[in-house]
Amino acid sequence: MSELRLTANLNQFRSICYAWPRDLGWPMKVGLALVMAALTGLAAQIRIPLPHTSVPVTGQVFTVLLSGVLLGGAWGGLSQVFYVGLGVAGVPWFTGGVAGAPLGPTAGYLLGFIPAAALVGIVSDRFVWARLLAPQVTLMMIGAAIIYLFGAVGFSLFTGFGLAATVKAAVLPFVVVDLFKAIAAAMISAALLPKKPGKADASDRR
Repeated sequence: MSELRLTANLNQFRSICYAWPRDLGWPMKVGLALVMAALTGLAAQIRIPLPHTSVPVTGQVFTVLLSGVLLGGAWGGLSQVFYVGLGVAGVPWFTGGVAGAPLGPTAGYLLGFIPAAALVGIVSDRFVWARLLAPQVTLMMIGAAIIYLFGAVGFSLFTGFGLAATVKAAVLPFVVVDLFKAIAAAMISAALLPKKPGKADASDRR
């Protein structure tokens, strides 16, 4: 009986965590999106330079992936629109505490944050099976791959590097680190997401 009660309490906790941000009015959802944007900016200050590439390791990917899970697809994506847009407008929360139009080799990664967060949120919201740990790890890795794609294109356009050189400088150095980020994000999301559909699932599709 105690195990059943613990499982029921855990399922109730997951349902509350999932439904709360999705049941809020749009002003509060905007506020939460701004909070996730700020957390992404904070994670951007975790900066580890790497040899042989101008792109550093940062903590942003972790918060980007979680933003879609925590807020849902549309609002998770919007949180990254806020992050990029406000950074361009002058909020100094890009890596290194800088602001302004990101015209360097990392600009593509920033743009990739938006569809990555949106995709993770949309799939997690619409498909209950995707909330289990293994699908979440796969989904987070796909989100990271989207960021890589945008980042590699931006890096290539800025530097003039070809495909092989771009992959070597802008993708391969980050795969192992981002794999750990994806697994960590997936463990958190799988722990928080309900495994049964509820009212919030339908309401977040609007």
